[in-house]
Amino acid sequence: MSTAEPSRDTAALRGSQRAGRGRSRRSATGRRSFDATLKALDALATSGAQVSVRITDLDRGTAVLAGDDHLVLPVGGLGIVPLLIEVAAGFEARTIEPLEIIERSSLAPVALGGIWQHLKAPALPVVDLAVLAAATGDALAANALLERVGLDAVRTRMEQIGLSRSALMDRFRDERGPDDAPHEALGSAGELAAVFAALVNSLVVSAPVSAQVAEWLSLNHDLSLVASATGLDPFTHDDDRHDLLFINKTGRADGVRAEAGVLAGPRAGVAYALIVCFDDLSISHRLRAHEAFRTLGLDLMEYVF
Repeated sequence: MSTAEPSRDTAALRGSQRAGRGRSRRSATGRRSFDATLKALDALATSGAQVSVRITDLDRGTAVLAGDDHLVLPVGGLGIVPLLIEVAAGFEARTIEPLEIIERSSLAPVALGGIWQHLKAPALPVVDLAVLAAATGDALAANALLERVGLDAVRTRMEQIGLSRSALMDRFRDERGPDDAPHEALGSAGELAAVFAALVNSLVVSAPVSAQVAEWLSLNHDLSLVASATGLDPFTHDDDRHDLLFINKTGRADGVRAEAGVLAGPRAGVAYALIVCFDDLSISHRLRAHEAFRTLGLDLMEYVF
């Protein structure tokens, strides 16, 4: 059974030569049962964790695996994705100048993940802040972008692109008080997988916006969860000698691990999302959650290759 080749725009995001070779993929139907993933996720759920998962075959548009993918759960830094979409849309509409400078001193301090807080540069252009937010989950950069575009604009954009169950609720904070939103962002695995599929299919806002956001996300350094199975260099994902197309974003908070992305190989392509909310009582609890993500990654690699 023949299936559609990824679009040239999608392949170009990774500097891929695959589109030029015109290689067709074969369906992965029936090749993988995801038994190992199901066993790992069932064990997490039995231990009291909340689990939401969705895997969609990009060629057929059908669910490969779905479990409570409608649940709305905290997703941490995955809330950066709709923020990046709004920024890219602002670039296209020319309401935001990519080289507009934002001063770090204008922002409330936040010591969560990222590198801008460690750099000497006191100010950066918006486009560089988008790179930092996508590549390193830079909390200060994300807050700067959110301050620039506004929370209401991001929420409106999310409604427009069909993220009715997801929400960007607040900026990143070192501590959350009683008057603050309890989480930075909420989302469902179903919607997160859908938006990543739409990005690589050039369906989010416009083809240029989709390409820009996917390009930023392709720089993500966090390959420690699902993406650990890809074997990619965390600092450069442009080596496609094995016909691998990959973009992802992770989210982390206390007792929360989440990842969504797209993985495509010579046989198939998938959009995926997994959210796990667990009691982080010990390192073993945390590692058990991480291992479930890695198990999913192995199953996904077997499916696409």
